[in-house]
Amino acid sequence: MSELSMQFQQNQQGGVLGQATASREMEEVKGAIFLAKQFPRNIFQAEQRILDSCKRSSLAEVAMYQYPRGGTKVSGPSIRLAEVLAQNWGNLSFGVKELEQREGESVAMAYAWDLETNVRQEKVFTVKHSRQAKGNLQKLTDPRDIYELVASSGARRVRACVLGIIPGDIVDKAVAECEQTLKGNNKGPLKDRIANALKAFKEQYRVTQEMVEAKFGYNAESFTEYDYLELIKIFNSVKDGMSKVEDWFNKDAGKNKSSELGEAFTKDSSKEATVNGDANKATETPPAEQPELSLD
Repeated sequence: MSELSMQFQQNQQGGVLGQATASREMEEVKGAIFLAKQFPRNIFQAEQRILDSCKRSSLAEVAMYQYPRGGTKVSGPSIRLAEVLAQNWGNLSFGVKELEQREGESVAMAYAWDLETNVRQEKVFTVKHSRQAKGNLQKLTDPRDIYELVASSGARRVRACVLGIIPGDIVDKAVAECEQTLKGNNKGPLKDRIANALKAFKEQYRVTQEMVEAKFGYNAESFTEYDYLELIKIFNSVKDGMSKVEDWFNKDAGKNKSSELGEAFTKDSSKEATVNGDANKATETPPAEQPELSLD
């Protein structure tokens, strides 16, 4: 009887704690909705804040992603741009919640909720506690690795939810403003920016200049602003996990092709050797004839 009594008390305590937690969350939601109704967003100011943020080159460089699908290229606003849209649109609640963690997988929910209009988008998804590494499936046991995996998978769902809440014309204007910012970026010459992009590809993903040139079909010296913009989109797509390096670049490109600098150096060396050989032959003089001594 004493054991049954203790179990009953524990169940009662758990029920009271659960009710208190649910009540607190309900009050927080009511407070957020009340404040959103009391201080509604100014659509024109929100739009201006978004466009002003898109004029920053640091945001414009990571605002778009791109990945291949079915022989075509799919591009759109990246996760970073979706976060800026939600932050400046105002009265919008968004994020990722882990609903349940089972053995070997987690069930999570990504959501975006407009507190003014009560329009809500949510996506429930399951994340396996495993990661593809070097062709092998690696099982994750570290809580930090599991958290980062769920957060990474949820970020893309949050982006889709946010873009489903904010009007499409505002999103299109933000994308166009980011493209204009990239085209009018006067921080440095186009040549230097392309060089920095090629350097980032090589350092982070081991993509060489020859692989990039093989992808575009011409030398990097002929790249334009549009080529630089496409290169940034590809970089963001690989960085956000929307595509892989193999989807864009051929790793065998440039291996069987000698560099132009090496060929020029070889030609110069052979030419110099030929010139030096001819010069040595020209400077060789026959031994001087000894003058005859006269006794007169």
